[in-house]
Amino acid sequence: MSELLQFSTTLAAPREFAFEWHERPGAFDRLSPPWDKVRLVESHGGIRDGSRATLEVPIGPFRIHWLAEHRGYEHGRSFDDFQLRGPFAQWLHRRRFEDEGPGCRLDETLEYRLPFGLLGRMLAGRSVRTRVQRVFRYRSRVLQWDVEAHYGARNTGPMRVLISGAGGLVGSHLRPFLSTGGHHVASLVRRAPQTDSEIRWDPARGDLDPSLLEGFDAVIHLAGESIEGRWTSEKKAAILKSRVDSTRLLAEALARLTKPPVTLISASAIGFYGDRGDTELTEESARGSGFLPDVVAAWEEAASAAREAGIRVVHPRFGVILSPKGGALRRLLPLALVGASGIIGSGKQFVSWVAMDDVLHSLLHVLLNRDLSGPVNVVSPEPVCQRDFARSLAAAVGRPALIPTPALVVRMAMGREAADALVLASQRVVPAKLLGSGFSFRLPRLADALNHLLGRRG
Repeated sequence: MSELLQFSTTLAAPREFAFEWHERPGAFDRLSPPWDKVRLVESHGGIRDGSRATLEVPIGPFRIHWLAEHRGYEHGRSFDDFQLRGPFAQWLHRRRFEDEGPGCRLDETLEYRLPFGLLGRMLAGRSVRTRVQRVFRYRSRVLQWDVEAHYGARNTGPMRVLISGAGGLVGSHLRPFLSTGGHHVASLVRRAPQTDSEIRWDPARGDLDPSLLEGFDAVIHLAGESIEGRWTSEKKAAILKSRVDSTRLLAEALARLTKPPVTLISASAIGFYGDRGDTELTEESARGSGFLPDVVAAWEEAASAAREAGIRVVHPRFGVILSPKGGALRRLLPLALVGASGIIGSGKQFVSWVAMDDVLHSLLHVLLNRDLSGPVNVVSPEPVCQRDFARSLAAAVGRPALIPTPALVVRMAMGREAADALVLASQRVVPAKLLGSGFSFRLPRLADALNHLLGRRG
């Protein structure tokens, strides 16, 4: 007996535009929930009839391959996924695009059958159905947000964008986000290039051929040593050197181009402001004191050659970026699931957070809005104190937040300097420039962001 599920998503774009979004590289990555462990192994031929994709799917302690084939392709109208081999006894996913008002509607029908007949339905029927519904709710939101944003930017035309740090937390999300919008995305890599969309560089040795950078409309620089871990003298030197040297190398190379890019977006951080209690901090606020503020100031200054060459330079000062795939949320989730994500330190320190989807959309907004330059705070407009953060995370995973972590324990685990700067510091940062330039956050409230990112009902 097969299960039949139907889903419908209204999109603020013509059906041809929404359909073509699905045809571009990165669509699978954008629609893959961050909590899910399904991985695309290889894909050939896009979504046209006969094209195939191989996925790696976790089943308990095992990982199996799922081979799917596309069928029913009609440009602008429909395409299907059919399982040839995989975890289901049967799987057919149909998509139909229909005109609706000024936009369109995507109607999806999923028909599947579990293996082992009645036994399979008894053991896993409800859990599989719930998981599928979680996935489709997530996909529907992301598709609506992305299609609306890219359709709104359609008059700017496709851009050629170069990204450093494309394999990092932000970069690995940003690349498919931009490519599904029709932009050509290339990456700076430190190994031998494997495709024509990769350019080799070695910031540690000052090795970058400027001629390879000609022709890009924008460069987004995200590379840098992780600030996690104990801050030994060697670690601190690596944190500073990796940011300053790579930024200076890239900025100076761009400044020497015959036709430099219009925009350089060079990553930064709200660590610039230091520990400031409950003071509201905007881009106009003064620099704080300590190692992190010094690093961020030097990091931003390292892009001066590009500014002096007339390139618009923007420094997105990222707050605590939320994604189950990395960063603070990934570290906290295992604790939250066992009820151990309680108050840290006093719990009164402000956490200026931002959901990954808003990071991506804010970067697109910065790319398109040429009135923005200099520091731009990339944080939610609703920062919370750590106590409320802990409670919200516990609620999102359906567990209590029972076990507190005293400041002494954090300092013993991380070292006093890193603990005080990264965990115990209070930074009440607001995105004044983004809000003032008309940017609209998709997930401004912490509870909504966590429910979305973790696939929970809001």
